[in-house]
Amino acid sequence: MHSLRGGLFPLACFLLADCTATPAAGDSPDAAKPAAVGGAQHTSTHDWTRFGWDVNRSSASTDATGITAANVGTMQRQQVTLDGTVDSSPIYLHGVRINGREHDTFFMTTTYGKTIAIDAGDGTVLWRYTPPGYSAWAGTRQITTATPVADPNRSFIYAASPDGHIQKLAVADGRAMWSTSITNLPGREKIASSLNYDHGRVIAVTGGYIGDAPPYQGHVAVLDAASGKLAHVWNSLCSDTSTLLQPGACTESGSAIWGRAGAVIDPRTGDIFVATGNGLWNGRNNWGDAAIVLDSSATRIIDNYTPVNTEELNRRDADIGSTSPAILGGGYFIQGGKDGSIRLLQLGRTRGATPRRGGEVQIVPTPSGTDLFTAPVVWHPGSATLIFAADNGGTGAWTFSNARLTLAWKNRTGGTSPVIAGGLLYVYDLGGGLHVYVPTTGKEVATLAAGRGHWNSPIVVDGRIALPEGNANQRSQTGILDIWRLQ
Repeated sequence: MHSLRGGLFPLACFLLADCTATPAAGDSPDAAKPAAVGGAQHTSTHDWTRFGWDVNRSSASTDATGITAANVGTMQRQQVTLDGTVDSSPIYLHGVRINGREHDTFFMTTTYGKTIAIDAGDGTVLWRYTPPGYSAWAGTRQITTATPVADPNRSFIYAASPDGHIQKLAVADGRAMWSTSITNLPGREKIASSLNYDHGRVIAVTGGYIGDAPPYQGHVAVLDAASGKLAHVWNSLCSDTSTLLQPGACTESGSAIWGRAGAVIDPRTGDIFVATGNGLWNGRNNWGDAAIVLDSSATRIIDNYTPVNTEELNRRDADIGSTSPAILGGGYFIQGGKDGSIRLLQLGRTRGATPRRGGEVQIVPTPSGTDLFTAPVVWHPGSATLIFAADNGGTGAWTFSNARLTLAWKNRTGGTSPVIAGGLLYVYDLGGGLHVYVPTTGKEVATLAAGRGHWNSPIVVDGRIALPEGNANQRSQTGILDIWRLQ
């Protein structure tokens, strides 16, 4: 393991303690409720409203958790049986009113589109929403792996289903307030990536299914959160068409938007960052295998990038769209890919749609030099910037300073999308086990027992860790949610 060189930034606060700054109806609740775990019910104070914690998907919570290097290994696990696999991450709202009582609540969507509310204190299922038509695709290849997103008013969440719809669900009881389709090809275009929300808009993206069977196109869909109206569409292929493409209307196929983070949003400008998969790139109206920055309405390209060898990457299925862009600040962002590289790029807002091939500031290898399918963490402790990423063969950390990425440490333990919370780094090994590290040094302080998974990643909030298990590709209609709690 490589160690972080001392003197780069203050470390004492982060080594051993938590010290961070501070109109379909849902189904009725289960009749059978498990016994309470971890003592009396209590209402907590923080939220985790979306994949990646914030609108720019930093995956670095600034909230205190109560979990430290000293007590994380003593946490008690409850395994909650679900009627579906959650191949994504949950979200969390504290103290929301459901069925007439206040609950700290986890919300999650199964691969076949059931959205479930679970009491964080005892694992009780509070409600579930089952989309119309569920029986038509349950058990088939038609799935979603999207994490829902909460409305800032904490009264609604937005969730995807395999029929290509986004639903607005009432937190109080799971009722659907509206349901809007974001694709004309739900059997070909998958909502794989997590949903995002910004200034009254829900942002969703589409990709394809395993095998890349045509026709399909990746696109960004912007919905009005109040009404459900589809306000804007940006197509990564045939981008000169600004509505949902009809089957056969575009001669090109592919260019999925499928990174775990989906649409990443710059909180300063509202700009939307996405990356596309295999597909034609011509720098005009076809933007396969590219990183694209759109304005906040998804109507205009602000900046763009594709590797110099984009045609080669396309041919050998080594596209950069396997992960979403990650915003570092100061006009820089990073873009991973299936070629084992992480590219440091500088945003050029004046470029617009003028095509950019190459021009990377720096290229570094992923932790094990293999495909990057995960969302990196971007952490700002004090004045420093650190990046953490995991691939199938390792986990690594870099410092970012003076427009350079410098390796801080790495190991040979792979993982899914990592998160930082309470000054600790959490990385789920898809082969089983949740690893907990001191982020500045890479020292492992605990490994929590967990089963195998796929895209699943944890959230850590209010003295609890929640992590779903399971793999969407196994087409199971059952699953497990692990909840660890401080005692």
